[in-house]
Amino acid sequence: MSLDTNSDPQSPPQPIEPTKIAVLKHRRGSRWMHWINFPLIVIMIWSGLRIYWANRVYAFGILSWEWFMFFPESFYTALDLNQRLARGIAFHFTFAWLFTLNGIAFVIYTWRTGEWREMVPNRKSLRGSLDVLLHDLRIRKTEPPKRGRYNEAQRLTYSLVIFLGFLAILSGFAIFKPTQLSILTWILGGYTSARVIHFAVTIAFVLFFLVHILQVARAGWRNFTSMVTGYEVTETDTSGSNRTSPARQSMEAADG
Repeated sequence: MSLDTNSDPQSPPQPIEPTKIAVLKHRRGSRWMHWINFPLIVIMIWSGLRIYWANRVYAFGILSWEWFMFFPESFYTALDLNQRLARGIAFHFTFAWLFTLNGIAFVIYTWRTGEWREMVPNRKSLRGSLDVLLHDLRIRKTEPPKRGRYNEAQRLTYSLVIFLGFLAILSGFAIFKPTQLSILTWILGGYTSARVIHFAVTIAFVLFFLVHILQVARAGWRNFTSMVTGYEVTETDTSGSNRTSPARQSMEAADG
């Protein structure tokens, strides 16, 4: 009979070394439409500024107290946006159609794959978003839980961005064809109101871009690469914790 000299009941258990695994975080279709959408919106904002140069009617202020116009002449001169109205219109309308088609494809894709369940907020999302904000500002130390891939603030923000995209398309058509689409223009409160909505949506998109880029930088390189490759590298131990969930396994199978 042989004795196992390595098995000592009095010895402390050896620590389990974690191993790294790749977990699918973003489907291929979502990644493609995400990266296609980014240059489309940038070009539309750039070309929209050229259109707005020809008729700058909005200013930032309170009641009759006007602080500054959107935007000062130096802004257009620095970015070489002035005297380019015809080019701005051509680019804006062309890429607006591409933005619309990409948006329709995204809605159909998220519906067919069921990804909309990961993004839709619920009645707890508003309170949960406040908890996320307090954590990001380092006021609260405990990180709020996630429901799937996104926390409550992300669910609320991404749903709002989709709604803003839908509103940008509708208000854009109302401005583009106010006579042919008179019913749509009327629903939005008239031509002037539709233009205000379109301009406000543009400002909201710019603010979202700034916050989104800051959040991506804050989350780190691993979070960024997951939107490129689709996978996020995470750690697990040999006991099986942090294994890919059945939902993730079905996503991997669907992603091919």
